[in-house]
Amino acid sequence: MSEASATLIASTAKLKRQQLLVIPTPAGTATHRPVPHGEVVEALIETLSFRHIGVVRDEFAVSKDGMKMFGVLDLDTGMDGCRFSIGIRNSHDKSMRLAMVVGVRVFVCENMAFSGDFQPVLAKHSKHFSLQNALSIGVDQMQRNFDGMRLQVEDWRQSQLSDVAAKLIIYRAFIESDLEVPKHLARPVHDYYFNPLHEEFQSRTLWSLSNAFTSAFKELEPIPQYRATAKLAGFLAQP
Repeated sequence: MSEASATLIASTAKLKRQQLLVIPTPAGTATHRPVPHGEVVEALIETLSFRHIGVVRDEFAVSKDGMKMFGVLDLDTGMDGCRFSIGIRNSHDKSMRLAMVVGVRVFVCENMAFSGDFQPVLAKHSKHFSLQNALSIGVDQMQRNFDGMRLQVEDWRQSQLSDVAAKLIIYRAFIESDLEVPKHLARPVHDYYFNPLHEEFQSRTLWSLSNAFTSAFKELEPIPQYRATAKLAGFLAQP
């Protein structure tokens, strides 16, 4: 695979870890050292292994120019019907900081659900930047959020919604634009919620509505999908 074809594939499909290695990295400057996307992911997997956390699945996407990378790594520690995941992002062009977010992968429909937005790793990509130290701090923060993520999922599973309440949330998301996602997804969200494809989401709960949103987000290309998913938890937590 050539470097040119790698960036072309990334604009239309999700990538495997090995494909990140051929994404070109621009030269650094005196104040900024771009870290190759593949190096970031390999260092994260090593950091997780030091904590005896294995990666059972991963997927990635990069922007058309190869400058931005988003990815999700599913972990071997989880809960009933879900598996903990870590979302990671990186950029070569200073458009965003290296950052991570904790989330879950739902087994039955393979949906992602992040808990909050991406949290930047503390250090900037200067010439003294230590990727291993930054990721170690980030993973420790993610681990501390595992219990909170588990509690959030259980709370959403127990949070019953009336049909009117569910419709109001969908209305707020798309008509009032409280959630920054394409408006044409309103109908799919409505249909996934009120006519669910899986028995697990037959109940009228916030958990089922969350999965209706993430199911509809699958219509988006990978990077917009990751961004939309990262904003969803905060939106649903609004009163």
